[in-house]
Amino acid sequence: MNWGVYEAAIRRWEAVLGRPTPHPTQPGNHGRPVLAPAFVEHLMGLPEGWVTDLSLPRTAQLRALGNGVVPQQAAYAVALLLADLAELLDITTDTDHRPPAGQEVTAA
Repeated sequence: MNWGVYEAAIRRWEAVLGRPTPHPTQPGNHGRPVLAPAFVEHLMGLPEGWVTDLSLPRTAQLRALGNGVVPQQAAYAVALLLADLAELLDITTDTDHRPPAGQEVTAA
């Protein structure tokens, strides 16, 4: 498949997930191409078959995927919220008391 200007991004995502990108379309009821749920599942970074192995019609699979959350985005959002909470509560999560790189400690 020729991904055009998206080729590099598609190949990077394949490397991250460790599997090839499925075809973006599949034949619809009337023979015309329609969006393939497996492609959406792949783009979201979900495990293969996470939604598409369920015995749901294609439209229900797409609805579930559309209402879903991209795991990497969710993890990033939680990390940002936890950092903000730590700052609000004035919690230091750094248990290593070494000075930042490039700074020396002098003996008293």
